[in-house]
Amino acid sequence: MGPYFFFSYARRDHLAGGAFVDQFFADLKDELARIEPTAGPAELGYRDTERLRVGDDWEQQLSGMVASCRSMVALYSPAYFASLYCGKEWTAFHERVRRHRELTGEAVPALIPVLWEPPPGRLPAEVSRIQYVQHGMGEAYATGGLRGLLRAAPHGPDYQRVVRVIAERVRDAARRPVQPLPALDLGAVEGCFPLPAAEPPPTRTGLVRLFVAAGTTAGAGAAGVPVPDGPYRGGWYGAEPWDWAPYHPPTLPSLVARAQQVITRAGHTTTLAEVGPGLAADLDRAREHNQVSVVLVDPWAADAEPYRQALREFDDQNHPVTGVLVPAGTDDPPEGPARARLWGGVRAVFPRNWLHRSGPEPLFRVRVPREQFECELIQTVTVAQNRLLDEEDGTDPAAARASFGLGPGAVAIPGLTIPSWPSAASGSHFDEGDPER
Repeated sequence: MGPYFFFSYARRDHLAGGAFVDQFFADLKDELARIEPTAGPAELGYRDTERLRVGDDWEQQLSGMVASCRSMVALYSPAYFASLYCGKEWTAFHERVRRHRELTGEAVPALIPVLWEPPPGRLPAEVSRIQYVQHGMGEAYATGGLRGLLRAAPHGPDYQRVVRVIAERVRDAARRPVQPLPALDLGAVEGCFPLPAAEPPPTRTGLVRLFVAAGTTAGAGAAGVPVPDGPYRGGWYGAEPWDWAPYHPPTLPSLVARAQQVITRAGHTTTLAEVGPGLAADLDRAREHNQVSVVLVDPWAADAEPYRQALREFDDQNHPVTGVLVPAGTDDPPEGPARARLWGGVRAVFPRNWLHRSGPEPLFRVRVPREQFECELIQTVTVAQNRLLDEEDGTDPAAARASFGLGPGAVAIPGLTIPSWPSAASGSHFDEGDPER
């Protein structure tokens, strides 16, 4: 059998409060060691950041641990339910518990939820059937979650009581271990969250031109922009700019591949090119041919040549049917001077567009998180196509919206449904305390 528990958590929660996540993991192992003294330290808990080494196949190792750990401790939060890979882990372990019950007739509550932050109101049906608060955990935990207890009193009695209850649940599950799975490939698991957003219907077919500005491995690519050096690397890079993957783990080979799939599902076709000195002319030609464009920008490469000059020229000019998306990578610095320098560089390249990033129908979107990327990309394409249609008809955009009874910030396209949670993502573009806010 594997360790007593598999620690399943959202990377965004660790970036937002890593010290608290670290403390809970350590305290849970300490309490478990106290009540289960026969277990060795390596047997107590598995967490990816402690066991993965350079060169390891992370997906293979995670698959093996989800298949063999005796229980799974899942940190429920809005970020957890917005994470594709947390959904895979949760679904795979839930299926393992169900399979054990069918084979043995024994129901073992080995999937142990921990209320890290209050989750979104809408939960997958499978999740809502599992109780995540019990008598004895306290009202403060039930309403604010474990992170709230840690912030109020990191070693207080309320926090210690919850840790003790969870450790006892892990011990009890470990003593009646569910059968390991003989083989598990997490990459092939279809997780039950994040909940799928309603697919926007194809509103107007056409060509969407994609342009990419991103780092590459040393010396490769037309631009040859090197990958960032230091504790933060800006994501995962390859030989070409379109190999860039800012979100971990990448759900597709790259962000560009994901973007092309989203645009294609919406009924359009795409072309792909790297940002270069002729960017402005390319965008003008696309507009003349009734085509919209989207520029995907790696924030770590935006202020590096040759991208810097081309992007500054773009910012100086008027390109009303071109959108810009600048993702906030899961490997970016969460706070402090390094974060300020990163986004300060983006602001220096796009000073004019930066001022309008929060306006109605924005085509310039920065700090786009993983769980909002597809929705924001489709919104951007829709807004750009509406403006292109207004140009073709010679219609004033504000008057056209008013004729449909829509407000000044609305998009005159029916059926575009955006998920209402997690609420944390809605403020991702304007981080509290960010000097570049």
